[in-house]
Amino acid sequence: MKHDTITSPLEQVPFAELYVSDLNPRTMFDPAGIETLAANIRQLGLIQNLAGLRDQGGKIGIVAGGRRLRALALLQDDARFATVPVRIAPDQATAQTWASSENHQREQPHPADEIREYASMAARGVAAPAIALAFGATEAHVYRRLRLAALPVPVLDALKAGEITLANAAAFTISGDEAQSLAVLDRVRGQGFSDHQIKQMLKSDSVRNTDRRAVFVGQEAYEAAGGRVTADLFADQAYFEDVALLDDLFTAELDGSAERFTAEGWKWAEPIRSTYLGYHEIEERKLDRLYAQEGDLTEAETERCSELVDLANGGALDDEGEAELAALQAILDGAFSDEQRAVSGVLFHVDQSGTLNTVEGLVKREDRAAAIKAGLLRPSGHTDSTAAPKSPISNAPRDDLGRVAMGARQHAILRDPDLLLDLLAYQLSHGLHWRKPFGLATEDVPNWPSTEAEGYVLDERLAEKSPRDMYGKELAKSFRAFRQKAQDHKHGELIRCLAALFRGGDEQLSALIDKETSPQIRDVWTPTTANFFSRVGGPYLNELWRELLDLPEDHPTATSFGKLKKAEKSAKLEALFSDDATRSAHGVTEAQAARIDAWLPEGMK
Repeated sequence: MKHDTITSPLEQVPFAELYVSDLNPRTMFDPAGIETLAANIRQLGLIQNLAGLRDQGGKIGIVAGGRRLRALALLQDDARFATVPVRIAPDQATAQTWASSENHQREQPHPADEIREYASMAARGVAAPAIALAFGATEAHVYRRLRLAALPVPVLDALKAGEITLANAAAFTISGDEAQSLAVLDRVRGQGFSDHQIKQMLKSDSVRNTDRRAVFVGQEAYEAAGGRVTADLFADQAYFEDVALLDDLFTAELDGSAERFTAEGWKWAEPIRSTYLGYHEIEERKLDRLYAQEGDLTEAETERCSELVDLANGGALDDEGEAELAALQAILDGAFSDEQRAVSGVLFHVDQSGTLNTVEGLVKREDRAAAIKAGLLRPSGHTDSTAAPKSPISNAPRDDLGRVAMGARQHAILRDPDLLLDLLAYQLSHGLHWRKPFGLATEDVPNWPSTEAEGYVLDERLAEKSPRDMYGKELAKSFRAFRQKAQDHKHGELIRCLAALFRGGDEQLSALIDKETSPQIRDVWTPTTANFFSRVGGPYLNELWRELLDLPEDHPTATSFGKLKKAEKSAKLEALFSDDATRSAHGVTEAQAARIDAWLPEGMK
């Protein structure tokens, strides 16, 4: 088959006459990458010419070399780049061919080859910034590659052969034992293991610095005791190698905590080694429980507390104000008296996050008599049922009498609406279990997705913890303290809890309420890789990309997107929704931006 040779002159064109053509398929650029390329061109010169098509006005639209053109725009203070060598296409068909060919023929070096090349240059004494300049890469990228250069040769060979991923290779950097690394490599080669699994194999006899023992003891104290730590260069993690030492330090720290509790006046303190301390532990030990004595605020303190709550709700509370509000809340929460501490103790444990948790005011059986004598516990209410005389009133009339008494109470409380509202706010914001004053049943209305706070910014009042658990506490004393709080606080608690219980109603009622409140889902939720894009298929992402940017299926930007891996597609879509620079790079119009800002998955509207 005969191929015609394309005749295309190479011309020196003034930079001012050049622009990026719409035919150029590469529309997304990293500004930092453009700056790096500009530094490379300034140092080494323009090694590769640009290619373009002359328009009717005489200017030239660049179809191949858009990144170079953008980099040259940063170099117009250098006379060497006032004119630019450009290969001129004879017609539009040729220009389109060039544009597609350069985009699809561009081949990035394999990471294994790149690692070895960077290592070779570093061995010759070339500094990382100079390597970055020579390859048009960022310094951070070069440093990441150089960290991998110390891997055993078979690991890099497996990376080049596609038997492990780049993330797998990075996992091997946590091991300083080559024999162990090669043994693990033989197990994982071509088997699709994750980098986390590989790290577990390499460090099976160590624990991560996120382990509760490591967090509680602290890396500084562990290393001061002679403990060895291996850092993971590619993650914010480290591995504690001496687990036996860590266990000894953990036990010593627990013992020290017990001593601190008894020094504070508690009669005893005992650590629980598990990560959780439930009420069953208290019940099995047959422990009674005392509660902190709730405090009262003065009229001035109550007013000040109300002011601080208002500031906090408006997002205007500074650190000093937060400390003041915390101090006032501490008064309301109360504290254990010296008399209580003298007859009770503390059970404590370290949870999964490494935080010390306590259950205070626990009375052992041998201290119960002393607690009763001090008026801190009530005597047991159990009596001999056989000694009680039989009532002359049968069950049916007794039930009616009870209903009459309840009606009298309802009749009386109806005269005090504020008390009713305070009681409702108190019940909704506190877990009262079977002792709740109103015969109302509430059910959880879920508003928190399984992806947690990824792309989700809900009013913090709806994200607060569940109602305060009042199991075993004195409700009368607690309610008195609640009523002393500012009216705005009580009203705010009522509104917050009612909003959290709202679920809409039937279709007509929901429509009416939506009309009144105008809910906007995108005010609180933005699609991200974690909360949406990674959870749908690649074809869906392709269609969404074309829909948002008004692209036909054969548009180069659409076809280039379709060839990406799913993770890359997700990242590009996330940037399109959240990054102004990405939108600018794609020339997103006002209408397209409005569509992106309002877009919701089907079924969510």
